[in-house]
Amino acid sequence: MSAEDASAGGVRVASPAQPKVVVVMPAYNAGRTLRKTYEALPQGRASEVIVVDDGSTDDTIEVARSLGLAVFLHERNYGYGANQKTCYIEALKAGAEIIVMVHPDYQYDPRLLPEMIEPILRGAADVVLGSRLIGSSGRETIDGGMPWWKWIANRFLTGVENAAFGLRLSEYHTGYRAYSRRVLESIHFTMNGDGFIFDQEIMAQFVAARFRIAETRVPVRYFPEASSAKFFASCVYGSKILLVVLKYLLHKHRLIRSRQFLVLQGRYKKVA
Repeated sequence: MSAEDASAGGVRVASPAQPKVVVVMPAYNAGRTLRKTYEALPQGRASEVIVVDDGSTDDTIEVARSLGLAVFLHERNYGYGANQKTCYIEALKAGAEIIVMVHPDYQYDPRLLPEMIEPILRGAADVVLGSRLIGSSGRETIDGGMPWWKWIANRFLTGVENAAFGLRLSEYHTGYRAYSRRVLESIHFTMNGDGFIFDQEIMAQFVAARFRIAETRVPVRYFPEASSAKFFASCVYGSKILLVVLKYLLHKHRLIRSRQFLVLQGRYKKVA
């Protein structure tokens, strides 16, 4: 189903024959865009939407409640990674078989939910990334609103990660992601950082666990309400990514083993 074919108007209960899909929205001051994001989700493709508010100072909570969503509130602002941890813990508690992270700032197109879960549904992937860069030139991406310095950093870091992980992904730094239940139950995602580095730590964990990773093309919007890291914060983030890659390589080559990259099921086996 294409984005144009997907009907909008908010989530309705999914078909009983469909695996339970739970959409999680890590929110922080998303009051102006949350309703628009939710109402753009295709009808009948998700069983539940969970919003985790990371100490917002706007009306995010009130908007989420008015939409009848499952809402969880952090007592203060713990960070993007901490928000995701709560999202995934609560989605697993809710019985999710597929978990899709959709940013409530409307930067990524919610109508593409069917494309995001399709590789998992047909058994072709365990993790799906919504890539902004598949089939797009640098000029097209920059003209679409991505700052030129962010595009250069994205290309450099993606090249480093591809070399370290042995993959050929178009990017690793997207906030539009879909996971099967099994991958989240198999890794120590709660050991990851509470900041933006969580996204790359969890990717390194998926690679260490040998899960199958697929991509689908998604357009992205850049506008004032859409969250986007500034230059200095992006430089710090990039440096942390390089440290994650180094830590992964040390673990992979058994120089310094890390519990963070161990697969839970790999620690035991059935003998009788």
